[in-house]
Amino acid sequence: MRLIHLTLALIIAGCGENTQLPLEKTRELVILTRAGSSTYAVDETGVASGFDYDLARMLADELGLESRIVVAASDTDILNRLKNGEGHLAAAWQTPIEDPEIRSSIPYFQSRNVLVTHEASLPFTGIEQLANKTIHVVAGSRQEAALHEVQGLIPDLNIAAEHNHNELDLMEGVARQRYEAALVNNAEFDIGSNYYPELQDSLVIGSERPIVWLFAPDVDPELITRANDFLQSIQKSGEMDRLKDRYFGHVDRLTQADSVRFIERMHSVLPQYRPLFHDAQVTTGIDWRMLAALAYQESQWDPLATSPTGVRGMMMLTEDTADHLGVSNRLDPAQSIRAGAQYLSELRDALPESIDEPDRTWMALATYNLGMGHFNAARYIARTLKADPDSWYEMKKVLPLLAQPRYYNRLKSGKGRGGEAVILTENIRVYSDILNRHEQSYRPMDRETGLTAGSKSYPLQNLNN
Repeated sequence: MRLIHLTLALIIAGCGENTQLPLEKTRELVILTRAGSSTYAVDETGVASGFDYDLARMLADELGLESRIVVAASDTDILNRLKNGEGHLAAAWQTPIEDPEIRSSIPYFQSRNVLVTHEASLPFTGIEQLANKTIHVVAGSRQEAALHEVQGLIPDLNIAAEHNHNELDLMEGVARQRYEAALVNNAEFDIGSNYYPELQDSLVIGSERPIVWLFAPDVDPELITRANDFLQSIQKSGEMDRLKDRYFGHVDRLTQADSVRFIERMHSVLPQYRPLFHDAQVTTGIDWRMLAALAYQESQWDPLATSPTGVRGMMMLTEDTADHLGVSNRLDPAQSIRAGAQYLSELRDALPESIDEPDRTWMALATYNLGMGHFNAARYIARTLKADPDSWYEMKKVLPLLAQPRYYNRLKSGKGRGGEAVILTENIRVYSDILNRHEQSYRPMDRETGLTAGSKSYPLQNLNN
């Protein structure tokens, strides 16, 4: 009855004079957001993702409502749309604002603005050093607003507001030394610093602020109450931690030296093997950049790599696995990449159907290193500990237990190097993210048009244009 009351309340609110949404027909929760690594992005296949995007859709599911995403151009645009009744709430890494019309939820994250510079430049140690400097920001963002506040103290500060670039684009500009500095939120910097290891966060501008949902002036108070109840519930259940881990849990795995080496080899070594990874994508359906990331973790793209345990080649295959997959020469990169991709695909297909993506792929990567017997043993341990064996967030805490005698002595599979499998998987996640930023997707030639399609997986700038 409570859910029915809320749905009817939303419908009534949707009939207000300032609301342009036909809620009485669609009964949907309209969510305003903007493009960004931590908010909303669409990949080449049309699949949407993003921390804020997933969180808001979870709320809609909890309320029993359909969700509709409206992508605004900026933070300023989001506020204008909220006031115009174009959405019920904004889920776009927002902070509370001093406007009595716009109410906010309880916080679900903390954020701060960091000034990003190139490592070759001297870091800023105080805002007084911003005099006569040009700082790039996303137009209409709260970072632009923060700089305007500082500008009152430092009149010579030059603010360059970019309308057609997101935070990652600005960081790329700093990395390429086209821009002197950029102001972004720290979550975006944590992601971007892997893509561009030349960056440094040299100064925090403003205080740490809570991240919240913002609500339109005419939404029913019941929606705000239910939204807060939902946030409190998933924080208590651990679901919020699992969602945070999906988007941010792996971003600080690499050192700067690790990222530098990977990107250097991405330019110097990967091109000669790129067609082989493309072919492997065609046969397995696994994005070639994920396969290349796995190969780098295994061998640093060295086709002659050999370990003390006897695994060999680009994809570090055991002799038994190579025989199973028809590999006559493990040191042949074409055979190794084909077989490694096929093996990963088989492992992913063999996992229980109850495991959803992206956890399914991450668990397959761990199994690639550990073996299915050890991984199933870890799933058994997870169940005995009341942990969710279908959640990578839970399993990456359980897997290291395979090396502890009080656990592996009871297992038929014996001792396992589960901690190593976790490290491998988390590193691959970062390498894959870097490749997704720098390398084009691969879509084979369309047989009807004869055209080859491919584009970088950057977030869409504005879906409403």
